Amino acid sequence: MKIVLATRNEGKIAELRRILAGFDIVGLEEFPSIGEIAETGVTFEENALLKAHAVAQGSGLPAVADDSGLCVDVLNGMPGVFSARWAGRHGADDANLDLLLAQVSDVPDDKLTAHFACAAALALPSGEHRVVEGTLPGSLVRARRGSGGFGYDPIFVPEGETRTTAELTPEEKDAISHRGRAFRALAPVVRELLAS
Repeated sequence: MKIVLATRNEGKIAELRRILAGFDIVGLEEFPSIGEIAETGVTFEENALLKAHAVAQGSGLPAVADDSGLCVDVLNGMPGVFSARWAGRHGADDANLDLLLAQVSDVPDDKLTAHFACAAALALPSGEHRVVEGTLPGSLVRARRGSGGFGYDPIFVPEGETRTTAELTPEEKDAISHRGRAFRALAPVVRELLAS
């Protein structure tokens, strides 16, 4: 059975196909009638559920969605759910990075702790759903490093690492990432719900 991943982000689709290997994962490109889904929730869980339910209803298939972001301690957990549109426009990675780095420019290096958070949701057309979460603690660096990943990866160093997540191989990142942790926790839930 197909599972629809509630995104058109090719980087995220590729990442989740690796993590959820064994499932027939398709992206929203196969369902052009499903428009943009407004992320009006104030938590990662709310936004993940909004997207998963909308896609399950629109496609008639089980749908998986996530909402994730970077939570910076000295910014009281922001940008958080606003991570993708921190600079005002959704998906403007360079502008988001520039704004965040400017906001913490006077913060001492040892206070640049942060974590990536992810809520991953599975929704069935029947309305049944499950949500799991994953986090990746670490800290920020002041200049971009690496060419892999997307979003805030070039300025985030995972705890216990010296490289940014943009300097990790895709496999290394998948093994430790907040999204990887959330979706690995969701995989048995998907199997259980689809079997029932």
